Amino acid sequence: MATMEDHSYLKICAELASCLSISIAAARRKVSLAAIESGVKDPQGRKAIAERLLAEAKSLNQGDQTSAEQFDQLLEALAEEENFMLED
Repeated sequence: MATMEDHSYLKICAELASCLSISIAAARRKVSLAAIESGVKDPQGRKAIAERLLAEAKSLNQGDQTSAEQFDQLLEALAEEENFMLED
């Protein structure tokens, strides 16, 4: 049976997921991995880590580019890849 989690922790994870454009489950996994790396096991520590990750994600999104512009930039072909063919 799944354990009940703190509503504010889930809200922070949801905001993190929205900011990073990932699922809530992926955001919770990201927080869990960061908690494991730092040795934190208590719910308050996980919440603090989630808040730190959210602050980092928000600071990265403060740039001038929107997520659509960032995606367009990632999809642009490099000069050495322009004539690459997948099929003959």
